[in-house]
Amino acid sequence: MSIKHSTRVTICGEDYTIRSDSPPEHTRAVAAYVDAKINEVLESAAVVESHKAAILAALQITDELFEARSGQVELGQDISILSSELKRWLPPAKRSN
Repeated sequence: MSIKHSTRVTICGEDYTIRSDSPPEHTRAVAAYVDAKINEVLESAAVVESHKAAILAALQITDELFEARSGQVELGQDISILSSELKRWLPPAKRSN
């Protein structure tokens, strides 16, 4: 059974208590990141309502996640190609699949 941590955070001027398996430091860092993204949207002057800013911030954060996942897949493919190339340089007895 995992330990649940209760962590108080402030996002967009509102206090929240988050229960999570993650350490409190991680939860605070995530909340600070979300708060910063919402504030970026609010400061852009395109949106003044906090709930709309939260939705736009969520879209930006999700886009970052999708980009990171895509980069991870590409990196895995690059590593696989390099591994195949390196195997050709090894003596036959040292090559394994």
